[in-house]
Amino acid sequence: MKRDLISMLDVREDLDGIIDLGISLKKRKKSGGSIGFLGGKTLGMIFEKPSTRTRVSFEVAMTLLGGHAIFLSTNDMQLGRGESIEDTALVLSRYVDIIMYRAYNHDSMLELAKYSSVPVINGLDDREHPCQVIADLMTIKEYKGDLRGLNFVYIGDGNNNMAHSYLLGCGIAGMNIRIVSPKGFWPDKYYVEEAKKFGVRVEIVDDMRDATKDADVVATDTWVSMGDEEEKERRIRAFQGYTVNMEVMSRAKKDAIFMHCLPAYYGYEVTREVAHGPQSVIFDEAENRLWAQAAIMVRLSGIR
Repeated sequence: MKRDLISMLDVREDLDGIIDLGISLKKRKKSGGSIGFLGGKTLGMIFEKPSTRTRVSFEVAMTLLGGHAIFLSTNDMQLGRGESIEDTALVLSRYVDIIMYRAYNHDSMLELAKYSSVPVINGLDDREHPCQVIADLMTIKEYKGDLRGLNFVYIGDGNNNMAHSYLLGCGIAGMNIRIVSPKGFWPDKYYVEEAKKFGVRVEIVDDMRDATKDADVVATDTWVSMGDEEEKERRIRAFQGYTVNMEVMSRAKKDAIFMHCLPAYYGYEVTREVAHGPQSVIFDEAENRLWAQAAIMVRLSGIR
């Protein structure tokens, strides 16, 4: 039966297994072993939004797995000239074994998955960013061991795809989560309620004074996501005081780690001192996009 990864909830039963597989693939390849589990397979990558990490990590991951990846910009596809998502899905399913879609709209993601006969992976849409959060949880596990019971704090735009997937991912992993954001940017209630169903502590606050108290992990994201550029000035004003700086990190646990999915805009959501400081794991996190996505593609292909 076909499996898609559209939401973090799609991996609620095997998130631990995917994370452990990512760690295993990483260790095996770096020790000189082979991970060619997808030999002869082809990944089609549809990009409506530009990317550095998503494109390179998926393409390299598929190459390391023994397969082949095809980059498909909407500027180069009939999809960009008015062909329906339904027809695009039906045609691509005849050519490729997996489709990765980086979309502006969540409804488009759902429609592609509906009509595709091969697995569809959400490489980002306006609701969730599951591949990034799986890579982040993999990174946390590498540094902290067991995820269960850890305190995760996210500071910034609480109503974006990262915050939504963090809520679900932390819930599934058994981690407590605190979203610290101005009230006008709090997460969609659906994601808050879904996270609470896993029995973890979920807090949504706007007060920065004790934001990072007892935090094992502190994370942030850009204040101006792709598609929000017209709101840049308003957002910068709204998020004043929500910058993760050394003082904010000093209130977390001494062994707390700092995360950012990148790209980072220093002086806004985080200072360079923090992002390049001793507690930062942002470049391990970026590398782990490759290994987490390799694990996702292997698992969705039913190989392991």
